[in-house]
Amino acid sequence: MTPPEEKKFRSYVPDKTDMREFTLRAILLGLAMTVVLGAANLYLGLRAGMTIAATYPAAVIGMAILRLMKGSILEENMARTIGSIGESVAAGAVFTIPAFVLSGVWPAFDLEHGYWKSVALMAVGGTLGILFVTLLRRVMVEDPDLPFPESVAAAEIHKAGQQGAKAAKILFANMGIGAVTFFLGALNVFAASKDFVLHVGELGKSMVKLTRAAGSPTVQAGAMTTFSAPAISPAYLGVGYIIGPTLGALNFAGGVFAWGLLVPLLAFFLGPQLGTSGTSEGDWAKTAGAIWYHIVRPIAVGGMLVGASYTLFRMRKNLGIGMKRAVADLKKSAAGYESTSRTQRDLSSKVVFGGLAAVFVCMVALYYYFAGQVPGAVVAAIVMIVLGFFFAAVSGNLVGMIGSSNNPVSGLTLCTLVVAALLMVALGLRGNAGIAAVLGVAAVVCVSSAVAGEMLQDLKAGFILGGTPSKMQIGDLFGIAASSMALFFPLMWLHRAYTFGTPQLPAPQAGLMASLAQGIVGGNMAWPLVVVGIFMGFGLILVQVKSPMLFSVGMYLPLETTFAIFVGGIFRWLTDKYRDKGNFNEAQKARIENAGILTAAGLIAGEALCGLVVAGFRAAEKSCACKILPDWTWPGTGWLAVAVLVALAVLMIRLPLKNAGRPDEPAPPTAIM
Repeated sequence: MTPPEEKKFRSYVPDKTDMREFTLRAILLGLAMTVVLGAANLYLGLRAGMTIAATYPAAVIGMAILRLMKGSILEENMARTIGSIGESVAAGAVFTIPAFVLSGVWPAFDLEHGYWKSVALMAVGGTLGILFVTLLRRVMVEDPDLPFPESVAAAEIHKAGQQGAKAAKILFANMGIGAVTFFLGALNVFAASKDFVLHVGELGKSMVKLTRAAGSPTVQAGAMTTFSAPAISPAYLGVGYIIGPTLGALNFAGGVFAWGLLVPLLAFFLGPQLGTSGTSEGDWAKTAGAIWYHIVRPIAVGGMLVGASYTLFRMRKNLGIGMKRAVADLKKSAAGYESTSRTQRDLSSKVVFGGLAAVFVCMVALYYYFAGQVPGAVVAAIVMIVLGFFFAAVSGNLVGMIGSSNNPVSGLTLCTLVVAALLMVALGLRGNAGIAAVLGVAAVVCVSSAVAGEMLQDLKAGFILGGTPSKMQIGDLFGIAASSMALFFPLMWLHRAYTFGTPQLPAPQAGLMASLAQGIVGGNMAWPLVVVGIFMGFGLILVQVKSPMLFSVGMYLPLETTFAIFVGGIFRWLTDKYRDKGNFNEAQKARIENAGILTAAGLIAGEALCGLVVAGFRAAEKSCACKILPDWTWPGTGWLAVAVLVALAVLMIRLPLKNAGRPDEPAPPTAIM
């Protein structure tokens, strides 16, 4: 029998070791990364409807910079912890805050009408997530049934310091490539996207004859739909590479279903009623766009609703376990045990419960501002506290099992929104006040759940490395404050430049939240179309579609977006094929996978950051009614676009294969995203 002392976990940095950790340079680097990575995820969430986990990029960047300064491994851990928390704040914000604008609750999204309200929602939600995690940390982080895959990968990256410089070089180089590619596309040096109008030809003429013979109203034969080539977007291609060919194809299938079946059928029969005159391409393109926006997207909302519910249903056992553990962990924390061990030292329970009381008061004030009545504000605050705690525990457990990249935060938020909306209706709240209160609850819980999952992931990595929990918790509170104060500005720039809900920034999750809040509280929703989408979602489940949610998101997003994501998935498939055909051992295959993920993450981050810069210029152009960025249009833009796409394909396929390394090199930590 193994002696108990041999079973005891030992962190990489021993508990008794005195090492630099909570230093000014680590904090400043973490704050810079949390704003930059958070802003990049805002852009990606609005455009592609998803975010990428920031733990791995933050670990690589933090380690590369601090190694140049002779920093310690615990400083690297601190910088990564603070640097990655902005992504979770961004995920919670991008899924909910644009809904205030899309629903018409906020008349404008500027400093006067949106800044302090957005800051308050992000800060309250983020702080709540940190406080809840502090109560739950000890039991969840030390639970042997929770593997925390991304935490283990991040910890191993810090341990394998010799991999850091090479990994950082790949990441930064591809950030530059992604930024330059996007910028040239924004200047129209090459055609970043292209739409084609498809004609029905003889089929349309035959259908006209049939309808006339049957005595039906005359319909016009002509173009039935528009078809988009894949957007030459490093971010979309990178997203497709990361999620892989299967999920990329499923996402694209939703777009094909929308634009290849629903839009042409509806356009053929409804074209004249929608104001289409003649058979010009412009008329039919407008008709196709109107049908997609006003008919197909509400159907997609119904499918997304079923998809989110089905995701939670499939996780029902894990959700139940998470809720049971939440209650048990709260009872254990109530015992008041305060550890004197450095690696077990959390924030004082007095500080935590005092902070929760202060946050509750802030929530009541915040929701009173939204709802305009005390009972509604108190109910909203209580709902947020109760659901926020349980969903923080559930989010933490899901991250512990499957990683933060797969954490269904939007599904948890959806449940919260429906509960809050029904309560607001029961209390008699209607109109914009009720919608604002519902969206306020959803925003706080969404940010809280996302932050709780990310924080627990970082605490687990710190637990492996030997970090001090209380210092990491304080560091993340700094990160919450910085990201809450800063992330409104990239959101505002993007909205001014492109506008939420447009093809450039479709914001699918926020659109879903706005539609549901309006439908339940305001009664302003095309429920028959949503019901059609619900039945469609059930049909997808019955034919065993892997992710009805992703299929429905594909219907909601522009076709050029889903097509580009699909092409990125094809690049991943080709890379894996060449890898499997090559004479590589397991260590080399791991290095190929790492290099591929870093390449894709770099392209995403590069476009996202450059996209924010371009959005700033576009917003300035609207303000001054002048042209700042040149528009270089020339006859060869289409052919050059093909060349750029081929170049990106070569980069994303060959670069990972070239980084396989020697067969005798040790395997690197797996880059789980």
